[in-house]
Amino acid sequence: MQIINDNSCGWINDLIPRSNIQSIKGNHDCEWLVVGAGFTGLSAARKLGQLHPKEKIIIVDAQKAGEGASGRNSGFLVDTTLNDGFSSNKEVKNYKKKTDIYDLGINAIKKFIKEYQVDCDWNECGKYFASSKYKDRKILLNFSSTLSNLDFKHKLLFEDELSSRLGTKFYKTGLYTEGGILLHPGKLVRSMIDTLPNNVKLYEESSLLNWSSFKDIVVCDFEFSTVKTKKIIFATNGFLKSLGIKSNYNFPITLTASITRPLSDDEFKLIGKPKEWGVLPIRPMGATIRMTKDKRILIRNTAEIYNPFKMSETELKKRSLIHKKGIKKRFPHLSDELIQSTWSGVVSRSRNSSQIFEKIKDNIFVAGCYNGSGIGVGVLFGEQIAIKASKINSSEIKIIENRNLPTWLPPNPILNLAVKGRLLYERFKARSEI
Repeated sequence: MQIINDNSCGWINDLIPRSNIQSIKGNHDCEWLVVGAGFTGLSAARKLGQLHPKEKIIIVDAQKAGEGASGRNSGFLVDTTLNDGFSSNKEVKNYKKKTDIYDLGINAIKKFIKEYQVDCDWNECGKYFASSKYKDRKILLNFSSTLSNLDFKHKLLFEDELSSRLGTKFYKTGLYTEGGILLHPGKLVRSMIDTLPNNVKLYEESSLLNWSSFKDIVVCDFEFSTVKTKKIIFATNGFLKSLGIKSNYNFPITLTASITRPLSDDEFKLIGKPKEWGVLPIRPMGATIRMTKDKRILIRNTAEIYNPFKMSETELKKRSLIHKKGIKKRFPHLSDELIQSTWSGVVSRSRNSSQIFEKIKDNIFVAGCYNGSGIGVGVLFGEQIAIKASKINSSEIKIIENRNLPTWLPPNPILNLAVKGRLLYERFKARSEI
């Protein structure tokens, strides 16, 4: 599983480059191996280090730690979601299961931030669901009813108030929820790398080539190394399928995003000097948009079945043109040449938008498939899968295991054809929102 990421992610490039990157070499024996060093893997490794301070723990990633999906997402820590199949009153019970998990995820990150005094541009400013179509008000009214039944504080908004809050007249109808949080994902995941316990050894840019299980030992082969471990946790999210983990229950989706340079004082004044905000689309393939703390505009409006291991610079430039049009729709008075960087990333989806969290064998565990909500849920599932693998119970595990389980998916090429067809359909429906 070799991954070649672009090096143009705006979040990651905000940070001072890390030094002393070590790849894994030689033969190793350990009590624990964590595969994947994003939010889930780093959270799992930290918890294992706390629970087993005298045991050898290795965490390994095919890329630089934190520079996969964790450092490349849009930075929304969600309390509620709309486009996950649970937006009608008929599904209130299932929707509550999902929001209970989101709440645990938010609390897990709050605890981490408080304990380690982390600065990740944390802003409890809430979030918006919005559309340029008046007719989408019906969707929001149904969603509002669901939120009311579950006592989520929210407010329906219309054109003038949205324009005043967001600095754009593009949106005609919207819904604001109070519990959402915006943050800098690169800063958060970097802090998780920097606070790994002393008995956790991190190896990066080390692709797992194959793995096999023999009785009580799992053997993992890398290009220049073989690791024998007593227990293993797979935390590769969008790449679970490529490692043969729950292959018929998850699939990767490739996304691209762009971020602008900071707006000048005159440009910011032109759009009304709005406070930091984040908008999620009402229609599934619509654009995710943010106005960041430092007055940059982020946009993500492409989702596709694409080679998850690499996107060329030529292909990124094509996606950047789509982003440019999306920004221009919303902010026609701003310069045409605002975009500073464009990058790709991969998320893992399941058929029914449920997550993977389970013991595969007595010494093999997996957590992932967050359906676009990987910051809070990823951190939560990482620490809780470590607890589960340590044969300890927790109230969080009870809530997680009460969720709906992911449903079965057909094999390829049927799956890819079905997903591509659905994405084309949703993209057509959301064409005005891109």
